[in-house]
Amino acid sequence: MSRLERHLFRIEAQLACLNDAVSRIAGRAGPVLELGLGKGRTYDHLLERLPERDVWTFDRALTCDPSIVPDLRLVVLGEFRETLPTALSRLGRQPVLVHSDCGSDDPDRDVAIARFLEPVLEQILAPGGILVSDRLLRLADTEPLALPQGIAAGRYFMAQRRER
Repeated sequence: MSRLERHLFRIEAQLACLNDAVSRIAGRAGPVLELGLGKGRTYDHLLERLPERDVWTFDRALTCDPSIVPDLRLVVLGEFRETLPTALSRLGRQPVLVHSDCGSDDPDRDVAIARFLEPVLEQILAPGGILVSDRLLRLADTEPLALPQGIAAGRYFMAQRRER
């Protein structure tokens, strides 16, 4: 499979998983957390689907298109290792949806960031909250969710925090 095909299938999986997650959080209160703002495409999609929610974004730098720059009150810039441990104090309440799109072409980097994210996200994801990620993140007290129909295993990942 070419890199272009892999990219296309990943984006299709991301869209299907995010749409599924949005439907799963209907009726649940709480903010949304976008880890890896990048060009802002996913952020823009989440805003369109969840206009009543605060969508917080975390990234190293603001590199998205100027037409979709997030509300700067909801943007946290800097390295995840420095900004995420205090995320809950910034958000004010646990996020009901966390989307992590932090993968790269460097497998060692991806493993390191996943190992960092897991315990931090365990602390902040709301009971019943949904985690959608481009990499497998193993959080205690979560159960994997079946991917939407037509999405091949391993293309994207979804889990739900158990209710307490």
